[in-house]
Amino acid sequence: MTAPDPGLDPAPGSRPAQDPRVPGGAPPHAVDGALLRELTPAVLGILVRRGADFAAAEDAVQDALLDALRVWPADPPRDPKGWLVTAAWRRFLDAARADAARRRREDQADREPEPGPAPEADDTLSLYFLCAHPALSPSSAVALTLRAVGGLTTRQIARAYLVPEATMAQRISRAKRTVSGVRLDRPGDVGTVLRVLYLVFNEGYSGDVDLAAEAIRLTRRLAAAVDHPEPAGLLALMLLHHARRAARTAPDGSLVPLAEQDRGRWDTAAIAEGIAILHGALARDRLGEYQAQAAIAALHADAPSAEETDWPQIVEWYDELVRLTGSPVARLNRAVAVGEADGPQAGLAALSGLDPDLPRHTAVAAWLHERAGDRAAAARLYAEAAHKAPTLAERTHLTRQAARLNSEPPAPDGRPAPETAGP
Repeated sequence: MTAPDPGLDPAPGSRPAQDPRVPGGAPPHAVDGALLRELTPAVLGILVRRGADFAAAEDAVQDALLDALRVWPADPPRDPKGWLVTAAWRRFLDAARADAARRRREDQADREPEPGPAPEADDTLSLYFLCAHPALSPSSAVALTLRAVGGLTTRQIARAYLVPEATMAQRISRAKRTVSGVRLDRPGDVGTVLRVLYLVFNEGYSGDVDLAAEAIRLTRRLAAAVDHPEPAGLLALMLLHHARRAARTAPDGSLVPLAEQDRGRWDTAAIAEGIAILHGALARDRLGEYQAQAAIAALHADAPSAEETDWPQIVEWYDELVRLTGSPVARLNRAVAVGEADGPQAGLAALSGLDPDLPRHTAVAAWLHERAGDRAAAARLYAEAAHKAPTLAERTHLTRQAARLNSEPPAPDGRPAPETAGP
């Protein structure tokens, strides 16, 4: 989870010119990029089960995807999955023959399966666990998940992370080397996979790939494949946060606090789906951190207005979240909720025991001091928080808050609360 953000969620990045060679930037009548992303993990899993090393198989699948982008617009296959399996396997065998260090694999070259319907076994779940291997750094795990399970190209991932393509290629290559000897027949850690998917979701939107939507797609598949309520809890959390996306920024790109958002712009269908999924997960009576976070998000989404938010119940859910995780960020979020439920002095008391170096700690302190009537301290803290802000949009928002306090007369009831428990 992330810390409360008095400026709320970062504004979406601008969309660069799309590349016609990759899914998402395809010209009319070109191959469906979403279909390629959907088929990628299944094709990769088939190659691995045939004996291909993960790194070599992943390279072969990417080559097959590029072949599909060139061939399918003029000659679409009747069986896209089977076509990709055949093309990827041939690419793998060609690479194996060309590599002297893989001579032993040439014995398999003459046993190439005949083209035909691909098996229906779904290896996606195993790939989730492999890509979230604990030996990988969080950034490497996210990149490998987007490439191997999400079916994105290195260029798309690099654009989403705003880094050079060569840098991302090196990151993915190192990750593949790390997991190359790991078998796919051992159970993985669901919690690690969920953390990786939430990292993907928190990247939001930049470049030509909407990572928030991509994370929802992947989490939806995981929730359908795993008999565990926490993937459903994470899916509900993502849907509930994503439902507010359109209202989070003004036309000029500035941030809109939760209390000031036009709730008529929220996606009610996504909210309804998220709440229904959450209820199903909670009914299994195996509470986890993502279910608790989703319950908090649901209370925000269900309130007809900011004034009608059920803050006492939100505090209770934060108590559960702190019990489950012990997270300092959860405690920071809880201080905001306490400030709403029991008043700013109670919120400041809850904040007092926390590390002031926590992300957005200063911004929360500024808001609570403003609610308590100490405008001078609040203005100073807003300016300090702006200096620490991780994004330009948030820095601008906090700077405006400091300027407002230095120029306007006091408001009778303080300013709206910062949003809690959101990416």
